[in-house]
Amino acid sequence: MTVRHDGLTVDWLGYATLRIESDDTVVYLDPGRYGTLTGEWEPDTPGVGHPPGRDYRAEDADVVCVTHIHHYDSDGVERVSNEDTTVVAFEGIDVTDSDRDLTPVDDLPYEVVEVGMEDELVVGDVPIATVPAYNDPDGKNVDEDGEPIHPKGIGCGFVVTVDDTNVFWTGDSDALEGHEALDASLFVPSIAQSFTMDRHDAAELAEAMDPDLVLPIHYNTFEALEADGGAFAEDVARRGVPVVLDER
Repeated sequence: MTVRHDGLTVDWLGYATLRIESDDTVVYLDPGRYGTLTGEWEPDTPGVGHPPGRDYRAEDADVVCVTHIHHYDSDGVERVSNEDTTVVAFEGIDVTDSDRDLTPVDDLPYEVVEVGMEDELVVGDVPIATVPAYNDPDGKNVDEDGEPIHPKGIGCGFVVTVDDTNVFWTGDSDALEGHEALDASLFVPSIAQSFTMDRHDAAELAEAMDPDLVLPIHYNTFEALEADGGAFAEDVARRGVPVVLDER
């Protein structure tokens, strides 16, 4: 399903991959992984939720934003990029922290800009701001040793402005202090049951932010990311916030 919002065309391509298009600009957030662009699921993936996508090689990105190592897929970046693409990647992405075969960010054949957790920049005609994204050490998203699955410093979220419309993608994060003050027309939260804010926290954050539209992503890719999208939509709508689901 394609979502049209405030002059933008927005597609959730599965997992954490979002494509945003205006008349003259294309931005991708976290392209790739789990068969999102290849049409194939990884062997240990049960295939919960979204079906595998097509063999996707659009190479149409003006900007690609990558939040953290778990969402970094160098093949995915290649599939959406061209010689004029700029990759905006969190500075802490270290491919040696992954058991996947990844090209280091610095070795990508594109212009690469590394960012921290609270940076502002403009790439072409696209203003970009990064925001903190991590798990609360006192929250539920901790490992068996009590350490956050996504500790502070592992990544960031992005607010990208395409044709004067602000889009906020949370990345892998709990709902954090300060998120509610962000000015976003389109709010794109994760609502997975694990690793990030869940549907309840995301609904509360949507009410506090009061965006023009909410589009949840990053759920039902595999069992640990299961979520009830319909229940989330009902919860958000009851709070008086417009919401749309892309559940194929």
